[in-house]
Amino acid sequence: MPLLKREQVAGMNIHYMRYSLDTFLDAQMAAGIQSTEFWAGAPHFYLDAKTYANCKDLKKKITRKGLKLKVFTPENCMYQYQFAASKPDFFQKSYEYFSNGLKAAAELECPIMQCNSGWGYMDEDREEAWKRTGEMLSRLTSLAEKEGITLAMESLRPEESNLVITLKDAKRMFDEINHAHFKILIDTTAIGVAGESLQDWFDVFGENIIHAHFIDGNPYGHLIWGDGSRNLEEDLIVLKNNGYTGCLGQEITDERYFLNPAAHDERN
Repeated sequence: MPLLKREQVAGMNIHYMRYSLDTFLDAQMAAGIQSTEFWAGAPHFYLDAKTYANCKDLKKKITRKGLKLKVFTPENCMYQYQFAASKPDFFQKSYEYFSNGLKAAAELECPIMQCNSGWGYMDEDREEAWKRTGEMLSRLTSLAEKEGITLAMESLRPEESNLVITLKDAKRMFDEINHAHFKILIDTTAIGVAGESLQDWFDVFGENIIHAHFIDGNPYGHLIWGDGSRNLEEDLIVLKNNGYTGCLGQEITDERYFLNPAAHDERN
């Protein structure tokens, strides 16, 4: 039996940020990709603390190309909004931004929205930032339940965060949120950088793992399969042995792919 089904591979549009949305959708069709993890960032989708783009138009375009929208991912690394925002007004604006993400996901009938822990200032008490993240994710999870969406939290690399960057951190946050609409996203790059394995994560979270950013790396890099040194076949066997049925999001962010993303998706 195959280690994964074709529909489990979820193309992502983040490396198409210098191209139109239509180009991305056409490229997915040409590559035979059937599912998508939609990166809700400019220029493909407008989302801020006050408003968001017309979801009917987006849904129509995705459906016409024969794609299924599996995960909605508001931009949360390059924009000012983040989950551990510090000042009260910044925190509220970030909450409103991610709330609009949940509302958009609901309108798009997308069952999962990606999230992470955000980051605290390096010169503040880490526990203070941790508390802000807990409050943010708790509030968002309550809204997610009302909207019929599940949040999936990934770990980050030390260069991106000082909060959830390890399996131990993820377990602590997961236990503190403690909600049926709050689950786990495994990211092969972050896990590789932390020196952990996919099996480590399944041993702790099991069926609570509902999505994956499944990319190659050295261990750094969000690379096309085969461009790094990670043993992806071994990872696929781990997924299969643990009964994983979620998607494998192609979070390809290395700038080497930005010039001709369609060719790289085809190769992938």
